Amino acid sequence: MPTREEIYDEADRLKDQGKLDEAVAKLQEALQVDPNYALAHSALAVVYGRMGRHDDAIRHGLTVCQLEPNDPFSYTAMSVTYVRAGKIPEAEDAKARAAMLQGR
Repeated sequence: MPTREEIYDEADRLKDQGKLDEAVAKLQEALQVDPNYALAHSALAVVYGRMGRHDDAIRHGLTVCQLEPNDPFSYTAMSVTYVRAGKIPEAEDAKARAAMLQGR
């Protein structure tokens, strides 16, 4: 059985080839191996954002923030996800959280 990292690497190749539906399927497969794999949730946020599936992107981005609550990058990425979804107040909140974590 492939590792979560091997599955993620395949998903990343598919994403780079523009095969977004296939990348999503692979990332979901990685989450079946480890539901708390933050990198797969982060990648799903990006891919879903590219697909215009902003609610799904936000859901996975928020999961990353829950899994890695002290990582400023998680909140920076969440801010970008919110901007792409047109949710500017939420984006500003996430950006402020990232700045606060960086300042610690």
